[in-house]
Amino acid sequence: MIDFSLSDEQHMVRTSIRAFIDKEIIPLEAQVLRNERQGGRGLEPGQLRDLQLKGKSAGFWGITTPKQYGGSGLGAIMNSIVYIENGRTFVPFRFGGSADNILFSGTEDQKQEYLLPTINGERVGCFAITEPDAGSDATAIRTRAVRDGDDWILNGEKTFVSGGSEADFVILFAVTDPNKGASGGITCFLVDRNMGWRSQPIPTMGQWSAASLVFEDVRVPNRNILGELGWGFKLAMEWIGASRYEIPSVAVGASERLLEMAIEYSKHRVSMGHPIAEYQAIQWQIADSHVEIEAVKYLTLLAAWQAENGHDARHASSIAKLTGSITANKVVDRVMQIHGAMGYSKELPIERWYRNLRVYRIYDGSDEIQRRTIARNLFRGHAKLGVIGA
Repeated sequence: MIDFSLSDEQHMVRTSIRAFIDKEIIPLEAQVLRNERQGGRGLEPGQLRDLQLKGKSAGFWGITTPKQYGGSGLGAIMNSIVYIENGRTFVPFRFGGSADNILFSGTEDQKQEYLLPTINGERVGCFAITEPDAGSDATAIRTRAVRDGDDWILNGEKTFVSGGSEADFVILFAVTDPNKGASGGITCFLVDRNMGWRSQPIPTMGQWSAASLVFEDVRVPNRNILGELGWGFKLAMEWIGASRYEIPSVAVGASERLLEMAIEYSKHRVSMGHPIAEYQAIQWQIADSHVEIEAVKYLTLLAAWQAENGHDARHASSIAKLTGSITANKVVDRVMQIHGAMGYSKELPIERWYRNLRVYRIYDGSDEIQRRTIARNLFRGHAKLGVIGA
């Protein structure tokens, strides 16, 4: 039976998370907007780190990280709820103490060198699979790794890597056997920056911090293979699929906050002698937004529930990701329209959200890829209509 009611402990965690966001993060929004209007960075990395440490002192650290590694181990449903709360602000804050999920597949030595320092905030990693000619089709990657004794020599380029400019190591996917491709010919490597790769920031229209990474005869020891030789593509799909519900979770939080702004503004903005909240044109936009947000919320929680209860959540996550990304963009567009010229200005955060939310329809599986995945699952019988609770 599916039950999204929260236990007393879960309710307490959610209430505490919201209080932290309201007290520590949302008040920084005015500073972020001011800094950016002046051409500066919204917040400095040191500020974000201090905020994470504040969260840690409040007991919020490693939301999904297993307790054996010092995390909270709260599970996918609570992780989704935390991301919803995080989504209520455009300040790029995330609670610390987490690591890329596939790092848990490492050897004990790799866990000591990469996983634990990442959880503790001492190291920063990034995930690199996308290439200039291999975006949605990850099987088309060309970055090569050639064996040389006990080492591998890497050559190639990765692009649109989240956090690639800040990372000191990269989780890299390279072709080790061109004849096998994704079926045994792609390997995952842990590559330190001091091994020789370089990064270049890619300016984007929103806050997404993307970079290109270049590898020219970068030498990596064989012990830095993550997982099994040749089976890195399977790890990549695990990474992409395991937390895909996080994006629509953020979309729900952002959409709810934006809708709250629109409701409040509509009650006080007077046009032609009446608050605009009295006009049907505004009411329908508010109502449609609420209905769509509620639908996305429960689609997202269903995907998280499946992940937490050992079901294959990939199909549900694709549905949630597709609808969440589209809905967030529809909602922010309506909210900007309701606010008129002020919504378009940089005095309010609406235009910033407008830019930020657009990438949700592109990264971690574009709208088109999600539709392809959903349709393919239905045609092949991997997903069935009329099934409840699985």
